[in-house]
Amino acid sequence: MADNNQNNKNNNSNNKMSYEEAGRKGGEKTAQNHDKEFYQEIGEKGGKATSQSHDKEFYQEIGEKGGKANRENREDNNR
Repeated sequence: MADNNQNNKNNNSNNKMSYEEAGRKGGEKTAQNHDKEFYQEIGEKGGKATSQSHDKEFYQEIGEKGGKANRENREDNNR
């Protein structure tokens, strides 16, 4: 990550901020201005919107992917 930050600074020698840096700074500022309840509300809204635009198959697929990733992580940690 440090290498990426240095590369972004080097690539932006014309004093323009990278998208990555702008996103990070924006996220930090948002976190300073909002509390846990704010994030819960926007998460709920996003969840409702997603449920209206996706079907049962979508949720089955992401559930399988999540289960597979968790299983692989547990296996890696047990080695």
